[in-house]
Amino acid sequence: MALLEGIPAPLTPAAATRVLVLRNYVVYKGAWKLFITGFLEPVFYLFSIGIGVGQLIDTFEFHGEAIPYAEFVAPAMLATSAFNGALLDSTYNVFFKMKYEKLYDQMLATPLSTGDIARGEITWGLMRGSVYSAAFLVVMALMGLTQSWWAVLALPAAILIAFAFSAVCMAVTTWMTSWQDFDKITLAQMPLFLFSATFFPVEAFGDGVLRWVVEATPLYRGVVLCRELTTGVITWESAVSVVYLVVMGVVGLLVVRRRLDKLLLT
Repeated sequence: MALLEGIPAPLTPAAATRVLVLRNYVVYKGAWKLFITGFLEPVFYLFSIGIGVGQLIDTFEFHGEAIPYAEFVAPAMLATSAFNGALLDSTYNVFFKMKYEKLYDQMLATPLSTGDIARGEITWGLMRGSVYSAAFLVVMALMGLTQSWWAVLALPAAILIAFAFSAVCMAVTTWMTSWQDFDKITLAQMPLFLFSATFFPVEAFGDGVLRWVVEATPLYRGVVLCRELTTGVITWESAVSVVYLVVMGVVGLLVVRRRLDKLLLT
């Protein structure tokens, strides 16, 4: 009994997640400039394409409603903000912590478990993506690009997008063995960004297989969800997107935990 009294009790999942988020906050609070890049990229796209090209386009049709082109592009950039924040933190940063800093090995010498690590890191990635999205949503509101009260749900939607991508990106990172593997991340990131109905409607792909492939991609589901909320034109596609992103995030979380068990405990 005397020996057992000196063993720290395991943390609850909520407490463990809070500890890991606090650790990341302490580490990154002095490097706040790193957070600016992920926010500015979609803002620049909005100004250059949404506003610039928008001057050449009178109106744009979305679900039968005529809207300014900037209002069509802006919610796609909102989804991209969540995507960028989650991806950056759950790939490059996680890889460094796991392969070089050996941070997770050190954490497992404490009452933390692999499940705690997975939840904590995914939550931090979710928070980073959410901060980008919240800031971008403020920009949209100041520019008058949110015409519906449904837009108040765009931030929770962006948080869901960040959760889904944070979980899946961290899962993918557990299979990476060198920095060269990140070329594959870029190879996937750019097509997702360009072909998720970001700058033009999905109808441009026709009714063939290519359109089905696009509609099955995760960023497209996020773009549709944000676009319908900010324009107030809600259809069944929003419900499909919510279910899709929830399932994607939960599966990613489960995979991360299993992979960390295999990499760190065997």
